[in-house]
Amino acid sequence: MRAMARKDQPKIKLVAENRRARHDYFIEDEIEAGIVLEGSEVKSLRNGKAQITESYASIEGGELWLINGYIPAYSQAKTFGHDERRRRKLLVHRSQLARLHQGIGRQGMTLVPLKLYFNERGVAKLLLGIARGKKMADKRETEKKRDWQREKARLLKAHG
Repeated sequence: MRAMARKDQPKIKLVAENRRARHDYFIEDEIEAGIVLEGSEVKSLRNGKAQITESYASIEGGELWLINGYIPAYSQAKTFGHDERRRRKLLVHRSQLARLHQGIGRQGMTLVPLKLYFNERGVAKLLLGIARGKKMADKRETEKKRDWQREKARLLKAHG
């Protein structure tokens, strides 16, 4: 007898996460985008090997592109392999593209990939963040808050 998955928890398979983005940027808004992939790229992603830490998204010619995302070559793909760092088209609705274009039009805003995952239907998705860069003082402030939260949790655990 198989155990059934709970309805309230969406079943997603995380492939890659850009943890550095939340350290380097203030994430103002998030948007989910589809990604155009070749067959060998999907197979490679299902193995869970990809990197989006050094990548970014750009609007060029009315289309959204993922630039410098790394998906390694799939070893079993003999003749139809793929370029590991090729530009990949991202799929969003026209209204979402207009919102992104307006969001990055503001001073110091950029599109940063946050997560690459397969959703509950098994479709590859990319979570993008409209982000504003942090200055060094902001990074120190964030680190202080995180350290204080850790220390507070330790004290409550010890005395509570």
